[in-house]
Amino acid sequence: MTGPDSEFELIRRYFGAPAAAAASAEGVRLGIGDDAALLGIPGGHELVVTVDTLVEGTHFFPDHPPASVGHKALASNLSDLAAMGADPLGAVLSLTLPRVDHGWLAGFSEGFLALAGEAGIPLVGGDTNRGPLAISVTVLGAVPAGQALRRDGARPGDRLVVSGALGGAAFGLTHETARRARGVAGDMPPADAGDPACERLFWPRARLALGRGLRNRARAAIDISDGLLADLGHLCAASGCGARIDWPAIPRDPLLAEVPDAQARDHALGGGEDYELLFALPAGESLDLLAFSVDVPLTVIGECTTGDEVVVEDTDGQRLDVARAGHDHFADTEKH
Repeated sequence: MTGPDSEFELIRRYFGAPAAAAASAEGVRLGIGDDAALLGIPGGHELVVTVDTLVEGTHFFPDHPPASVGHKALASNLSDLAAMGADPLGAVLSLTLPRVDHGWLAGFSEGFLALAGEAGIPLVGGDTNRGPLAISVTVLGAVPAGQALRRDGARPGDRLVVSGALGGAAFGLTHETARRARGVAGDMPPADAGDPACERLFWPRARLALGRGLRNRARAAIDISDGLLADLGHLCAASGCGARIDWPAIPRDPLLAEVPDAQARDHALGGGEDYELLFALPAGESLDLLAFSVDVPLTVIGECTTGDEVVVEDTDGQRLDVARAGHDHFADTEKH
């Protein structure tokens, strides 16, 4: 098919400009236009590869602004590179579309490519197919050999540190769920890409600079995509340790001041898709110097412990009764 809505014409129209830019990007030997891309890996580095898929109705609502969907599709992958301490090399995009919607494609490509330019990651290939709307992005990165951040290095006594603030994406999902519920009564307002309540849900940040700054400093790291307690559980399981979390110390998104305390706690501890970094820092590493070098708020929220138990304590040292549940793609039906 070679008409105006053919696969090749859609790629040329919406992703052709970055293809030309990628051809001259450092490390790209061959980009879009051949059977596969060729990338050079810097000497003394290891290759980092990650893939993520966003499905309409599972990860985003059908009426979400397409630019925000494009941004989020790439940001979720870049966050994985950040959690490994990697520098971006290139991205591959696969789109499954139920139909050709030029307005949606224009918005999606705008959001995707704006973040790609900001992060310095060239789009080097991809594919389009017909079917239920789904976006799959593979990103490749490089990290100096032996310096990749992993989940399995935390030790008892290490400080547990989180970047930014938590719970904003979960707040945004609650806001969006309520907006759509109003539609049952025929009064659903349109999704708003600029709504402050949905900023973290629509426009997540990938902490690439922080990930690079953690090389040779942090013992272990993970990005918070499934919720603080769930991802901390992954880190502890890989490292063979437990953790004690100080609930009052957890930096909460300012939006959580608008909801009851129990809901704020659920959002901050269990809400996913904040894409902040959680890492284990040994006692000898200066947190102030690290925060200054990456210009991101960093907060000590607890410490790694012996055993395998993860506990959350309140101001008086009493344990809080909290579930360690987070997002599970095959258990949750409300992840967006």
